[in-house]
Amino acid sequence: MLPTPDTSHVPYERVYEPAEDSYLLLDTLSSETEKTFLHEAFPDAAPLVVEVGTGSGVVISFVHAHAKTIFGSSQVLTAGVDMNAFACRATVATAAKAQLDNPDSYGMYLGSCMGDLTAPWRDGAIDVLIFNPPYVPTPEMPARPEAFTADDLADAAKPSFDDDSYLLALSYAGGRDGMETTDRLVESLPRILSRRGCAYLLLCAQNKPDEVRRRIEGFGPEWRTLMARSSGKQAGWEKLQVVRIWRDFAAVE
Repeated sequence: MLPTPDTSHVPYERVYEPAEDSYLLLDTLSSETEKTFLHEAFPDAAPLVVEVGTGSGVVISFVHAHAKTIFGSSQVLTAGVDMNAFACRATVATAAKAQLDNPDSYGMYLGSCMGDLTAPWRDGAIDVLIFNPPYVPTPEMPARPEAFTADDLADAAKPSFDDDSYLLALSYAGGRDGMETTDRLVESLPRILSRRGCAYLLLCAQNKPDEVRRRIEGFGPEWRTLMARSSGKQAGWEKLQVVRIWRDFAAVE
């Protein structure tokens, strides 16, 4: 198994702590099936890999640190996006540590920026998109505290308990069916992915993953989905699963 990046520096009172979903993504991306797929999808050019909602940075740092193993080449660009400035800072530190621990296999980490989903990136730019969304069904989406401002994010000493709770809620609260944020990301896929691009999307059973897959395949005859990996079962349902999304133009030409 490839070593997991160190996240001991992360302020977990404000940033999502790596859990079963995070590790399922690591297992998926380092599996023989997905390594083969990625090797074949990007044989001769440097892909841009973007994780949306990086949290601690454990997933994108894993891809960065093990680029040569996962893609067959260290010519891989990686970057992260998160609405939480503390998560962005944590990701930068996690990537730096992972690079030091894996000096012979890392790619090129471009950095992490604050933003809403894929908003910071131009259309058609992303080759591999990774998203561990806020997938827990909740009565409503997190409400931003009235006193919470952008200036608070610049000063690690300022945010209150309510502010910290809001930042953590952003990482798990998914609203109706746990899909309110994921729905927006799914709608952006035809626009944001490059022609050869793919996405890895984590879903739980309550997200109705079969419906999500049918919706994506409805984008056009070239769209494909595959359950790349799952984690455990409860009452016959996969508790968590990672869906790979891509386009197969050769099949429809």
